[in-house]
Amino acid sequence: MYLPMQFKEERIDVLHAAIRQARLGTLVTLGPEGLEASHVPMLVDPAPGPYGTLRGHIAKANGQWRAPSKETQALAMFLGPHAYVTPAWYATKKETGKVVPTWNYVAIHANGPVEFFDDPERLLAIVTGLTDTHEKPRAEPWAVTDAPADFLRAQLKGIVGFELPIARLEGKWKMSQNRTVQDRGGVIEGLAREGGPVEATVSGMVAATLRD
Repeated sequence: MYLPMQFKEERIDVLHAAIRQARLGTLVTLGPEGLEASHVPMLVDPAPGPYGTLRGHIAKANGQWRAPSKETQALAMFLGPHAYVTPAWYATKKETGKVVPTWNYVAIHANGPVEFFDDPERLLAIVTGLTDTHEKPRAEPWAVTDAPADFLRAQLKGIVGFELPIARLEGKWKMSQNRTVQDRGGVIEGLAREGGPVEATVSGMVAATLRD
């Protein structure tokens, strides 16, 4: 992705944390029929280093898994908090008027060779990992083992797992770092005042750029 230095995030633990926070990603592959994409939750494993591994599953009826070879490079994309930024918040608007709208956002791209598989044990491990991750915050978490074993085996036959060892990991934290301190202060205030919970999150992230 286009990655100006002031927006570049290279800390692997920060990138992995953002992937976990995003939860849902987009898996893109290139096959004989062209580009295909699926929007799926994924797990990120720090091993092996330096970038780790992504795992998830898609429906067996989804033909995306049939096209790529084991050598095919896939792209997994994750979008974090994001918000529109009006130039009306900039101090520069009052000074010169030379301002335009923009968008603040977090984005992570992970590239690597993707492998699709239907081995029941590997599939069960992925389904269990995803379930435990997303059920954990609940007061009474549902577990995969709560379902009847024969029902679970039948469900596993309807999905295909994938594993993507990450060969390249990029992160973009575009949080008004290219604006003056005064302009960033206006963005922080404007997002907090006029937005909802997501905008408040972005406001806090812009504020963090001033502290760094």
